[in-house]
Amino acid sequence: MEKKICMFVWNHFTNDARVMRECTALSEEGYHVDLICIHDPNNKSMPFVERINERFTVSRVRRYPHLLIWMQGAIRTLKQNKWLAVPLLAGWLACVWLWPLLTIALSLISFALLKTKLKKIVINLCILIRMIRRGIQKKYDIYHANDLNTLPQGIACAKLRFSQKKLVYDSHEVQTSRTGYGRMHAQLEKYFIKKADAMIVENHTRAKYNKELYGFYPNVVHNYPFKAVIETENIVNLHELLGLRNEEKILLYQGGIQTGRGLDKLIEAVPLIKEGIVVLIGDGKIKGELMHKVREMRLEERVKFLPKVPLQDLPSYTANAYVGFQILNNVCFNHYSASSNKLFEYMMAGVPVVACSFPEIKKVVEGEEIGLCIDSHNPAEIAWAVNELAQNREKRDTFSRNAILARQKYNWDLEKEILIGLYDKLEEANSNVSVNN
Repeated sequence: MEKKICMFVWNHFTNDARVMRECTALSEEGYHVDLICIHDPNNKSMPFVERINERFTVSRVRRYPHLLIWMQGAIRTLKQNKWLAVPLLAGWLACVWLWPLLTIALSLISFALLKTKLKKIVINLCILIRMIRRGIQKKYDIYHANDLNTLPQGIACAKLRFSQKKLVYDSHEVQTSRTGYGRMHAQLEKYFIKKADAMIVENHTRAKYNKELYGFYPNVVHNYPFKAVIETENIVNLHELLGLRNEEKILLYQGGIQTGRGLDKLIEAVPLIKEGIVVLIGDGKIKGELMHKVREMRLEERVKFLPKVPLQDLPSYTANAYVGFQILNNVCFNHYSASSNKLFEYMMAGVPVVACSFPEIKKVVEGEEIGLCIDSHNPAEIAWAVNELAQNREKRDTFSRNAILARQKYNWDLEKEILIGLYDKLEEANSNVSVNN
């Protein structure tokens, strides 16, 4: 009998490489996987239901409550036709007279939805409820919550029932010490984590931290990409796309343009870099700020920005790079303990790296001799590493060859067996419970 998994993730599932790999691996192993995520109302072509393969389906819940959509539409109409204010007010007063409690309640909810501080809370609460409702519509054997923001959904579906189901908590980040997270999130995880039957973290540094925090050592499933062999004819010509000379060295950063990624330090390093064009592929909250910084420093000819590209297309861009950057800053333990998917994406393309000296990253970079580790808070050190690789082609090419060899070791084809083994144990525990009952 086919076993069914319900997985939750709090995003649109357009560029989530880790979740895609996990769902695909489990579906190929014979599990039927339903992934519940969030629809993007700004993307008209995004389907609410998407079939990835015969055993893996993506189901997206609506982001905004119907009431909010109606209210925003009414306000737009009112702004365009101000004469409607009088009949609308009269209608509201009539409703108060006929159904006072209902009208006042709906009015207060509408007011909450339109107030900025409350609107986000109400929207997120509605998404959470829709996810839970979707998660209990079918009979599942195991629930899988990706990160803290979907753990309540997993608990509600797996544990708040007569016949409890197994629950996996897959923590992609360090929830107790990450950018934008505070004491409340730490307390929530401390309480909710007791309900999980198994926990997954990305590396052993984080597993040890979890042991110190909660008293148990979670399962480690590294965030390695698929082993990739990039065909020459499929490589996107970035030189042509950006109007660069063919001999120009491309110094690449790919990923989220977010605080704490060292990108401000990278731009400050550019005047000290003797040759090469810095190219940043991706989007994020501080992209506008960084573009402004580039203009202020008059570096438009030396720093180029490209929007994010689909995951499946990214390797064909990465292959253009002379050097890749992974220069996280130590702004929280989440960054300090990261393994970082992009490090391995550079590796798959045979691209040497300039990387931060954090434990998990340094262990790979220096252990496999695929790049240089530096103080990522120091623009001068970033520039030194780039200049060292630009001026010493032989060293750069040695690092590149080592990266190609290392991808035989750091790839998802091997790592997925750990995930499958964990699920086999959960299934065995489920079977034993059924026999005993």
